Amino acid sequence: MYEPIRTKSVHTSADDADFPHRSREDELDIQLAGHLSALLAVTDELGLDAMGDRIAGQVARLRSAPPARHAGRSEASPAALHRRAHALAGRVLVVAASRADTAVAILAAEAMDAHAAALSVPTAPTVLVGAP
Repeated sequence: MYEPIRTKSVHTSADDADFPHRSREDELDIQLAGHLSALLAVTDELGLDAMGDRIAGQVARLRSAPPARHAGRSEASPAALHRRAHALAGRVLVVAASRADTAVAILAAEAMDAHAAALSVPTAPTVLVGAP
């Protein structure tokens, strides 16, 4: 009733050796190094040298090469940079947890705490209307 298929399936015609494969661990390393590099750039823009050096050490460990460091300060407001750094540190924490990298997870949690604290500290005293 039906004619048999005479050609090979396109899904099986590709040879596995034709393209490179990376393991899940390699993919997580790449993703973690990318998130850490982004966090490093924002940390450098904020001028947090000690935290930046710790992040740079982890990036160098993952990439086997020292990362590029940001030289100047940004024109963005410090509050916006702290919010961005807090979000990036959260991403680092998620990937580090899935990779089971305790050192980076601790570093990311410390960075999140530091940026959250920087956002919660008022920059100027609040003057209430009608207060003596």
